[in-house]
Amino acid sequence: MNENTTTNERRPNWAALVTAAVLMAVAVLIVAEAVKLGNAARYARVGPATFAYVIGFFLAGLSLWTLIHALRDKFPRWTVPELGPVAWVAGGMIAQMVLLPYAGFSIATGLLFALTARGFGQRPFWLGLAVGVPLAFFVWLVFARLLMLSLPAGPLERLIP
Repeated sequence: MNENTTTNERRPNWAALVTAAVLMAVAVLIVAEAVKLGNAARYARVGPATFAYVIGFFLAGLSLWTLIHALRDKFPRWTVPELGPVAWVAGGMIAQMVLLPYAGFSIATGLLFALTARGFGQRPFWLGLAVGVPLAFFVWLVFARLLMLSLPAGPLERLIP
């Protein structure tokens, strides 16, 4: 064999194959849990299990699509990610989980927004905070006041009667 025949052969993309397997495992798990739910609302056509079935079957289809493209080697090869941006986003997620009970939804999620924006290249950190905290506060207002869902309230949320 010469050098050209080995580089032109199709080889499966192993990272994509693993992704397809994980997607299928999650799809099977979701559908199995939906079966356990049964028809809780027998009087309605759409019950709690309906959307679980939809999501499970969607993930199964996505898994099959990923498998086909992985076997055809249609995905770009995996490269090692830069650790800096990953660390900013992971740090934002950790900060949100730690601060959520103490600082409330708006401040913790605004900080997550700012750290994630920093990870994606937004340079002035204060700008991310200036956009993220009001945006998160608006989300809190919609969910907590309009939809009456319980989200953690901190000092900023307690300003609203």
